[in-house]
Amino acid sequence: MTDTHVHAPECLETEPLGDLCIRTLAMPADTNANGDIFGGWLLSQMDLGGGVFASKIAKSRTVTVAIEAMNFRKAVYVGDLVSVHANLVRVGRTSITVHLEAWVLRRKEMLSILVTDGNFTYVSIDEQGRPQAIQREGTPISA
Repeated sequence: MTDTHVHAPECLETEPLGDLCIRTLAMPADTNANGDIFGGWLLSQMDLGGGVFASKIAKSRTVTVAIEAMNFRKAVYVGDLVSVHANLVRVGRTSITVHLEAWVLRRKEMLSILVTDGNFTYVSIDEQGRPQAIQREGTPISA
């Protein structure tokens, strides 16, 4: 019998890379009907951390416009310490793409485990909520 399941590419990373954006504890209130941490909760933590990272780069408010290539690699359990790390992928005229990784440290483990990763795109917005050019060293990015 052939395996017809789609699998995320094997992870060869042994520790988190990039900027730590957020760290939180997975709690019982964050579980799904099966008692595991709800994937939507983890996705929201990643989005929060990525938004903080993108806003620091844009030096403005940012909004999420796309999430792609999400890989849910391992389950997250109650009591896991969840850390979200960000790496800059691309800066466009108004948008920023960030690769986010969620790692957990389980209670009786010594090493962190990559549980989820994906690319999030944010757009810099002005006070009226309209897209605006991202400023770099005093001048807008023109490309």
